[in-house]
Amino acid sequence: MTSLFMIVITAAFVDNVVLNQFLGLCSFLGVSKQIETAGSLGAAVIFVITIASGVANLLYDFVLDPLGLSYLQTIVFILVIAALVQMVEMFLKKAVPALHSALGIYLPLITTNCAVLGVALNNVTDGYNFIQSVLAGFGTAVGYTIAIVVLAGIRERLAYNENIPKAFQGAPIVLLSAALMAIAFCGFSGLA
Repeated sequence: MTSLFMIVITAAFVDNVVLNQFLGLCSFLGVSKQIETAGSLGAAVIFVITIASGVANLLYDFVLDPLGLSYLQTIVFILVIAALVQMVEMFLKKAVPALHSALGIYLPLITTNCAVLGVALNNVTDGYNFIQSVLAGFGTAVGYTIAIVVLAGIRERLAYNENIPKAFQGAPIVLLSAALMAIAFCGFSGLA
């Protein structure tokens, strides 16, 4: 039980997909302007990565590996991720149209978000079983959500700050904030 808990903690904080592995930066920087939108994207990513991790593990263990088709894992995993993102997009479009339009292009971009594919591939490479894959996917997605919501909070505060030097306004201050967050997350490396 402790090892399962450590998989989640390590995936969320120590090996944070955005701040340590630098995967998924496009949506991380693009959607982190408001906390509400960032949290919503984080929830969608939690759903997609968690389910994709489990399905990818099952497909690899019971179809691809036994049939000697493990070289197709990337293509198969992308198809699984694309199907899950389409489900999320259809749900949000019907149930929460305002959120669907607020997320804009970044919602379908979850399909090509290298963080989602990276988690599925890492789980196979690390030899995780189904439960471990699902927990690693969940932990990774929670870490992504924490990072994007924290950056959104920082960006909301910075939007009202008039003391930022002109050279740092806009993208430079956002990248500097993300870099400082990455350094802060390095402090969690002692947990693993």
